[in-house]
Amino acid sequence: MAVVAGLTRRPLEQVSGLLRRRFHRTAPAALQVTVREAINQGMDEELERDEKVFLLGEEVAQYDGAYKVSRGLWKKYGDKRIIDTPISEMGFAGIAVGAAMAGLRPICEFMTFNFSMQAIDQVINSAAKTYYMSGGLQPVPIVFRGPNGASAGVAAQHSQCFAAWYGHCPGLKVVSPWSSEDAKGLIKSAIRDNNPVVVLENELMYGVPFELPPEAQSKDFLIPIGKAKIERQGTHVTIVSHSRPVSHCLEAATVLSKEGIECEGTQVRALVREDPTCRRELSPCTRTTEPVLWSP
Repeated sequence: MAVVAGLTRRPLEQVSGLLRRRFHRTAPAALQVTVREAINQGMDEELERDEKVFLLGEEVAQYDGAYKVSRGLWKKYGDKRIIDTPISEMGFAGIAVGAAMAGLRPICEFMTFNFSMQAIDQVINSAAKTYYMSGGLQPVPIVFRGPNGASAGVAAQHSQCFAAWYGHCPGLKVVSPWSSEDAKGLIKSAIRDNNPVVVLENELMYGVPFELPPEAQSKDFLIPIGKAKIERQGTHVTIVSHSRPVSHCLEAATVLSKEGIECEGTQVRALVREDPTCRRELSPCTRTTEPVLWSP
């Protein structure tokens, strides 16, 4: 009581200053987040932010997605925004493209990008060409996403990489995340983009945890499409890659470092055809080291 009485006799400024010294806010720490969780967080935040965003695809609702990327979203947003579709990629991709042209922002999930071949006319001739050929008069804000590339025991028909296929198509933006930070920042940017964006995920990376820095935990966190990132500093050679091969490149750089060869590891994150932004991002790397090695 004596302490309390003493405090009450002090000027208010002294009391408030004393309280501020005793109680302080600690900076947020980095979290361990898997790539799967990061994509889920990014979609969840955009669904919450914009009621025009919705997700459709095979088993994305009650089943939480074939790879559980959409876990919990159906329970939170319901049937109108998390929509299960029949096994007809051409059909539901066409519905999604039409919805985008009408002003919505669909996320169209392919259970694997190998199945996107069933919908290639919708992706290339309907989505990619419309905004491109209309000179920006008719936006097509759609995201095509799903696992891409080689995986474990899924045979040749489910192991193809479509980075080069889609990366050379005018009117499409193509992103290929590696880490959890990439996955969250790029999926959010893709959803907000007025262009059709292909998000090539990797099945073998879904369960891999990465540190998610404090800034990436913000609901306003975005990674601009076309912005590369230097993952490892080096002076002798630059290794450029995207998606899962980034891990292999960084491992190789560690091995070469023991031999006195310092490799700079850069991931492009976006396969944007003839994008001057991407070239500007890579140019400092190529000026630092003369030889440049591109990893598929």
